[in-house]
Amino acid sequence: QVQLVESGGGLVQTGGSLRLSCAASGRTFSSSAMGWFRQAPGKERDFVAAISRSGGSTYYAEFVKGRFTISRDNAKNTVYLQMNSLKPEDTAVYYCAADVRIATMTSDYWGQGTQVTVSS
Repeated sequence: QVQLVESGGGLVQTGGSLRLSCAASGRTFSSSAMGWFRQAPGKERDFVAAISRSGGSTYYAEFVKGRFTISRDNAKNTVYLQMNSLKPEDTAVYYCAADVRIATMTSDYWGQGTQVTVSS
């Protein structure tokens, strides 16, 4: 089993920045592709970004390209999501995911989520 704990969410104004962190435990972190997803009220959970086991490959949803950056520190068992130029439509609960299947951008392992609210 893997445990994922997100942090770093909060309230920010349009154009601002936040950095989310996800601390993983319970299995070998470096053997798992990691990702971030988000879910806005009344909507389905959407893929945001993913990163390969080594960190050498990254993947982004079109709506965050150029604004968000995913990274990982395998020595700290942590994955990050740097979010810049935030927009009100980025408001959602952001979930960290482990063992992301890159071919389908799906996962079975989730954290509890962290709320991000962008005010206009």
